[in-house]
Amino acid sequence: MGQLVQVKLGEYRPVVWMDANGVAIKRHDLVIMEMERNLEFGKIISDTEKACTGKTEAAVGKILRLASDGDLRQVVNNEMKSAESLKTCKLKVVENKMDMQLVQAEYSYDATKILIYFTAEGRVDFRNLVKDLAKILRVRIELKQIGVRDKAKIVGGYGVCGRELCCSSYMKDFHPLSIKMVKDQGLPLNPQKISGVCGRVKCCMAYEFQVYREFSKTLPKIGAKVSTPEGEKGRVVSMDILKRNVTVELAEGKMVKINYPQ
Repeated sequence: MGQLVQVKLGEYRPVVWMDANGVAIKRHDLVIMEMERNLEFGKIISDTEKACTGKTEAAVGKILRLASDGDLRQVVNNEMKSAESLKTCKLKVVENKMDMQLVQAEYSYDATKILIYFTAEGRVDFRNLVKDLAKILRVRIELKQIGVRDKAKIVGGYGVCGRELCCSSYMKDFHPLSIKMVKDQGLPLNPQKISGVCGRVKCCMAYEFQVYREFSKTLPKIGAKVSTPEGEKGRVVSMDILKRNVTVELAEGKMVKINYPQ
């Protein structure tokens, strides 16, 4: 049994579990880690004061030390190398007339491997591209196809709310999203209103979904026939779930609001 901590690998890669390996660390510390075939750089994102213990086999690697000033200079050098390598890769993609868009590249801390992210409509045979790049870069090369949500997470940006994108600022993983979440919250199905910069349903649609679902359980459904306090019957045409107001259409198009107190 050992202490396990969550670490954000590099700048663009996922959150993983690491064996603390007895190193004195705290949240937000920058660390150097040993993984299966190379050394990596990352940031502690879990609360180390609330120790998570488990089998070290569950970790993908172990922490070696806190990052020194020299380590941080190495990371900056890797970032510059990544930018140059990405330009080289883009030239090769154009030369080979490949239907793919390169998004970002990142070296491992020890610069023995480069990970290149790309998007494409379908599957891409990039074996020849890897061979060409290996001759030029002389490192292990891993190309990874990603979706539009992953691209937004890597590229970053700001939402219509004016804040940094949730996926690129604090989210560890993507959670399931669906149009049903939008419908259950009584929001208009306007793609421009409910879609994020990635073109998919906004991540924030899931934040209050459970609350809306619980509140709506005691309200009539849209289209249901209900009676007003005055005894008239009508059909539910809209509702405000949080205020618990229901708009009912009566005979001859008359509209009335009914409040359903909790």
